[in-house]
Amino acid sequence: MTQEEAMEILKMGYNVYLTGQPGSGKTFLLNQYIDFLKKHNVEVGVTASTGIAATHMNGITIHSWSGIGIKDELNQKDLQQLLKKPRLKKRFRNTKVLIIDEVSMLHAHRLDLVEQVIRAFKGNNFQPLESIQMVLCGDFFQLPPVGRQNEPPPRFVNHSNAWRNMNLQVCYLTEQWRQTDQEYLTVLNDIRTNTVNDRTVSLLQKRYRAEIAGEVEPTKLYTHNIDVDRKNEQELAKIKARPHRFIMKSTGPSPLVNLLKQSCLAPEELVLKLNVPVLFVKNNFNKGYVNGTLGKVVDFEEESPVVETIDGEQIIITPEQWSIEEGGEIKAKIIQLPLRLAWAITIHKSQGMNLDAAEIDLSRCFEPGMGYVALSRVRSLLGIRLMGLNNMAIQVNKEALDLNRQLQALSKQTAKKLHTMPPEQRTQKQKRFLSSLGIKTKTKVYSVAQIRKAHPSAYQKWTTQEEQRLINLYKTGKTIKELAYTLGRQRGGIRSRLKELKESGRV
Repeated sequence: MTQEEAMEILKMGYNVYLTGQPGSGKTFLLNQYIDFLKKHNVEVGVTASTGIAATHMNGITIHSWSGIGIKDELNQKDLQQLLKKPRLKKRFRNTKVLIIDEVSMLHAHRLDLVEQVIRAFKGNNFQPLESIQMVLCGDFFQLPPVGRQNEPPPRFVNHSNAWRNMNLQVCYLTEQWRQTDQEYLTVLNDIRTNTVNDRTVSLLQKRYRAEIAGEVEPTKLYTHNIDVDRKNEQELAKIKARPHRFIMKSTGPSPLVNLLKQSCLAPEELVLKLNVPVLFVKNNFNKGYVNGTLGKVVDFEEESPVVETIDGEQIIITPEQWSIEEGGEIKAKIIQLPLRLAWAITIHKSQGMNLDAAEIDLSRCFEPGMGYVALSRVRSLLGIRLMGLNNMAIQVNKEALDLNRQLQALSKQTAKKLHTMPPEQRTQKQKRFLSSLGIKTKTKVYSVAQIRKAHPSAYQKWTTQEEQRLINLYKTGKTIKELAYTLGRQRGGIRSRLKELKESGRV
């Protein structure tokens, strides 16, 4: 399913489980939907199972948002106390859409607790589809929920009663925006589908202690925090240049500020020197970096560091803001340079990053999926220097494997439902949902005949001659909009066909 198709489904008001491989654009799509809702002054709960994931969307953890905190169960007394809190009363009264990112790391019973709290505030007759749109996002091949010692292993959220009650429409994104290296995609897909063979292992072994092009040292991914801290401290001490210190600034209530500090990958005190490798920890497409871009400090201009990225671009770094927003208001914020030392980082903290290059030691992987998470952070096979590999590193969770097949099948059903729905019905359904959110829409209802009048070739099969014309025009540098106009196709159809042509190696 494409991002455009998933957005169509979200705007119809369905409860949605958004999933897909790393790099398929899940968080990007969520941010697009959040921006759309906020633009129309719709109250949206932006949350995630972890603080790090929440900061990617200016949100907070679902534990904090719902008021459940670290509790494993809620009795009637607990619920009554929550019901008395004015802040929560206002939150549940106004929230029209609740987003929970990285649900693969959320315990099943915690999702049930969240639903229990929602029902307490909305009433026992609460129906998710009628009262609040639920949007869950995640990938069960990512790191699983963390259990406690001497307790049964935690279960994925699909085992919860809440999951079953939501009647979720599954949107499995199939586009790939991070990796374009077809050989590497094969390796990742082999691991993800549990079809690792001699060729898979051979391709990985070729990267054992391999050189990586470029002057910037690749980031080292470790399984344990102690290794990361030791490496960064040792390497920084070796550089004799003058240190430049950058202290984080903050505003807002202490509990929220502390929550942001714990979740943000930028440190409270950042010490930089000339020639220090750094990792960007925030997306800023206008300035030319994303979360995971690798670089090196090459200068300081009036105390602002100048970082040269692995692509050779030099960027003067200015502070960025991380915030917790609610109801269109910033409740708390922290301000710091969007950088951290790049000699090392844990695999856990690398989730959500798009790394240019990494040195990965997978000899100490201790649970299925850990190796897959680490490898899928990097854009290409040539960006990897493999220092060690154990058998656990190429294994994935067996339950996730079975569940993944089910989710792919359900997503195909969702896509079929979307495409067989008449355009008039689709538009009317979206208008009704958006109207229920208070969004006034002037969207016109187009019939198939009207669409074909504007796009003569819409819904028709592509001929070999037409495909070749598309390839030739694309190579001249024409935009999607120009291609759609010239060929009489819809833009979504152009994008889909180009993706297929690229995958087949024809473009």
